[in-house]
Amino acid sequence: MALILHSGAGNKNANKALIAAEYVGVKVELVKDFQMGVSNKSPEFLKMNPIGKVPVLETPDGPIFESNAIARYVSRLNPDSGLYGSTLLDYGQIEQWIDFSANEIDANIGNWLFPRLGFRLYLPPAEEAAIAALKRALGALNTHLASHTYLVGHGVTLADIIMTCNLGFGFKTILTKSFTSEFPHVERYIWTLINQPNFKKIWGDATQAESVPPVASKKPIQPKEPAKPKETVKPKAEPKPAKKEEVKPKELDEEEEEAPKPKAKNPLDLLPPSKMILDEWKRLYSNTKTNFREVAIKGFWDMYDPEGYSLWFCDYKYNDENTVSYVTLNKVNGFLQRMDLTRKYAFGKMLVIGANPPYKVKGLWLFRGTEIPQFVIDECYDMELYDWNKVDISDEAQKERVNQMIEDAEPFEGEPLLDAKCFK
Repeated sequence: MALILHSGAGNKNANKALIAAEYVGVKVELVKDFQMGVSNKSPEFLKMNPIGKVPVLETPDGPIFESNAIARYVSRLNPDSGLYGSTLLDYGQIEQWIDFSANEIDANIGNWLFPRLGFRLYLPPAEEAAIAALKRALGALNTHLASHTYLVGHGVTLADIIMTCNLGFGFKTILTKSFTSEFPHVERYIWTLINQPNFKKIWGDATQAESVPPVASKKPIQPKEPAKPKETVKPKAEPKPAKKEEVKPKELDEEEEEAPKPKAKNPLDLLPPSKMILDEWKRLYSNTKTNFREVAIKGFWDMYDPEGYSLWFCDYKYNDENTVSYVTLNKVNGFLQRMDLTRKYAFGKMLVIGANPPYKVKGLWLFRGTEIPQFVIDECYDMELYDWNKVDISDEAQKERVNQMIEDAEPFEGEPLLDAKCFK
């Protein structure tokens, strides 16, 4: 009997076993016509896994569920494959990285992603904690990979397979380039592994998310429950309303599926053309290495169009809370990450100021349009944590403050900079 994997195609947890099978030389087949929410609720499936989760591996000797357990089973079918290393230490370190991948990487990607997709309650403080924990984990992984091509030893092991599947899912769904650029060795690792033949055969062409998914609307969830009670309470008198109620959830589902489309009609895209080309300013900023005042700052004011763009100072309202440096820096990093939805329309500088706590957080933002875009206020909860003041460019003192913030002048307003971040 062949090994049958019960899962839909493209499931990253199923891919762990399928990739391991390629290295081991064992044939594992995906079950035909699998339908999530249907197949995994059948009596036959529930006999294999009573809680109905996928994947499940059907073997001649009995079923196995939990994706890492399945991948371990497949890897051990050929002891000579090297997927479990060659020594007891290799074995222990492979298990170590499998646990790290599950508990530190996969869990925190899920804690960030799933609330945004509407699968869990979205709580901004919980999201901030998930991002901070994920960055901590990726930092540790980045340090390890700075001197290692693979997680353990000199070749692919099961630890690499599981880590790559978890990271690959994150890269595809929420880990944008602006987020992962802090971890260059992790980037090198994921693109190297996921493009190897045995990975690529299962995974296909790998992509990276261009933006963080917006927080899902909760509205489509509610109408689906009232439909049934109304049919049972008034089955005789109201046959026609029952039909309407069956249609409403479908209409809402269609709206939910098409939710991303309005991005193409962002009100900022409908503004009159501006003489300022934001990407040209960003290139000038990035490419100017010397004479920054004479080249970049002068170039900025030559480009600036007050009819098409606006400048804003922001000051964090709760600086007294900024008593720990790394926590303060995480707040700023989290803010910049959540501002990713404005990348096409904004440029920003965020300064963390002070030699000793409490640290001050101040920023400068350039936005398309003459006001702060409404979708930014609606989507990024951090906006309300700051006081926002529009820059008066007729005031030379304010213009000079803009110059100093763009060039990370130090000292800034009499104090040293702990850090300076650029959003571009």
